[in-house]
Amino acid sequence: MSETDTRKYRLKVTAGPSYDPSTHQLVPVNEDQTLRIENELAITRLCVRVQDYTGYTDNSSKTNPYFDHPLHLSDQYSISFAIVFKRPVNANSLLFGNDFDRPIRDCLPPGFNAALRLVKWMIDPTLEGDVYADKPYLYSPAVASWNQFCIGEKITKDDEVPDMHDRVVEEGGEGSGVEVREQLGVPGGVNERRKYFQSEEARDGFVFEEGRVYWVDFGNPYLGFNDFSLRLPGITMNVIQYINEDNHSLRYVLRNRDTGEVYLVVLFTLVLQGTYEEPLHKEAERMKKESKAQHEKNEGKMGRFEWEPEPSADDIE
Repeated sequence: MSETDTRKYRLKVTAGPSYDPSTHQLVPVNEDQTLRIENELAITRLCVRVQDYTGYTDNSSKTNPYFDHPLHLSDQYSISFAIVFKRPVNANSLLFGNDFDRPIRDCLPPGFNAALRLVKWMIDPTLEGDVYADKPYLYSPAVASWNQFCIGEKITKDDEVPDMHDRVVEEGGEGSGVEVREQLGVPGGVNERRKYFQSEEARDGFVFEEGRVYWVDFGNPYLGFNDFSLRLPGITMNVIQYINEDNHSLRYVLRNRDTGEVYLVVLFTLVLQGTYEEPLHKEAERMKKESKAQHEKNEGKMGRFEWEPEPSADDIE
């Protein structure tokens, strides 16, 4: 693939609380701005970083200090968020991964199955899915796939929603979250925690509490958004030639296996330059600038949670 091929496309990242693109916001990649995303299920603060970023907006930074952190020197991207669930969620029900609205079987590159087997063997044994289905998917139990997972404090409706952009999430706990992690027997190391939650029994024994902050980071050195390539040991795939008008997005989803409910969607879209779509993305860029101006006007504050759990019977008594 030539450099000219990659320049035909630009990456746009949006995120929202559902699959519906009309609910999405343009993500300020690599910038000092955190998005607040909320629905009836959860409150999320999101930050996305991409190394060597050349996508929207025009003035986006190519990199972020995140990639200078010792944990992330080789990483190519990061989806980092803090989430507060409004109802308890069992860890065995919470999935994180990719899904698609249309078939992709006819545009999978040669060697894809070998690459997928390598991913399951080397990176994530819990990964399951069907890439040949009419609506393909690849999901993992979230607690077994996230690169960093930190259990935080309980919140009240008057607490400020924290920013994410200046934080590098690290494995562990904060405040009362340290004790929660220890009581539940969750190992303190990344690899140990991921291996521990490969067990369905272990996942069944962990419940995401309503009203508690959970800090998450997901990313890796294998997917390069700058040249649209997948790099695994012994395997390199460039995907530009397999992109068409029906298949030009990669969607990350946090969803409930049992109910189908969606908590968070992050959408990476390749925009072909010089097409009718491009002006639409320019309009989105204008809206993003207005959002940033409002963010600065509010001195970076994202408001309060303005939500609290429904009182239990014990509370009422």
